[in-house]
Amino acid sequence: MQKIITIVGARPQFIKAATLSRQFQKLGIEELIVHTGQHFDANMSEVFFQEMEIPKPTYQLEIHGLTHGAMTGRMLEGIENILINEKPDGVLVYGDTNSTLAGALAAAKLHIPVIHIEAGLRSFNMAMPEEINRILTDRISDYLFCPTDTAIQNLEREGFKNFQTKILKNGDVMQDAAIYYAEKAEKKSNILSKLNLPTFILATIHRQENTDSPENLRNIIKGLNEINLQIPVIVPIHPRTRNILSLQNIQPEFNLIDPVGYFDMIMLLKKCELVITDSGGVQKEAFFFEKYCITLREQTEWVELVKNGFNMLTGSNPEKLNAAFEFFKTKKSDFSINLYGKGLAAENAANEILKF
Repeated sequence: MQKIITIVGARPQFIKAATLSRQFQKLGIEELIVHTGQHFDANMSEVFFQEMEIPKPTYQLEIHGLTHGAMTGRMLEGIENILINEKPDGVLVYGDTNSTLAGALAAAKLHIPVIHIEAGLRSFNMAMPEEINRILTDRISDYLFCPTDTAIQNLEREGFKNFQTKILKNGDVMQDAAIYYAEKAEKKSNILSKLNLPTFILATIHRQENTDSPENLRNIIKGLNEINLQIPVIVPIHPRTRNILSLQNIQPEFNLIDPVGYFDMIMLLKKCELVITDSGGVQKEAFFFEKYCITLREQTEWVELVKNGFNMLTGSNPEKLNAAFEFFKTKKSDFSINLYGKGLAAENAANEILKF
């Protein structure tokens, strides 16, 4: 393949895409980037692209703020027009967003090979829009790059060996990104001096199953308040979630801070004592920086973290959350186990794509 169109729609996808873009440049593969605009992010300015060393999008569709159906449909239309004009040799998509599904659908209907990075992940919760997106994207993809053995096993259980699909294990590009940007974060971020806390726990809450459920949100805040009595808890929080807390009269007794950029997030992950999150990506990043993680969900796509004792699922239950906190306070583990490719995922994938 000589010409690839990459579809992205959110800031984390740009960070993932940057890992492969660097490899494509080394191998002489032409890449055009399409930004759907799914997650409108004011932080994605010129400075963001410069600091993160990310190629600027060739096309910007600016589609956001719509329902799932309307957003996906508009994206499908816009991406289709680009593919007809550009005639790429392949379309590359990441993860499980509406942008991912729209890009894969547009390419498949035009008989352009679809490459799915982060294939085979399953939460087994069909109430999650992401689960629907990732299952459908996998089914219409031609090349499935899986981050873990578990992801490959998921595809095999679903009968993918019977499909005209190539399944490859390349590792996790998020580990590539974490390794690449960790040194830069030390120079770029001043978040730690701002907080001025010798020890702290980092927590994030953003999934709708938690933020849109007053009961779940109240229970999570209760658990975090109790933990905060022992170690300060830091929570970068979206304005929407902050507003919900106010409307529901839920009183956090820990440190709420504004959303942070990637470099600041890396420094918080590097220096915290423990991570508490409902984010899929942050669960892995905790492991990359050798931190235990408590996950505020009933299931996770990253089951290998749970199986190997690095992660514990508590849902929104405050008693389970506190029990997990007490457990991890004294636990010692070897984080050197190779679960995600040790930073070679993008290189592995790019070298395979070159052969297609």
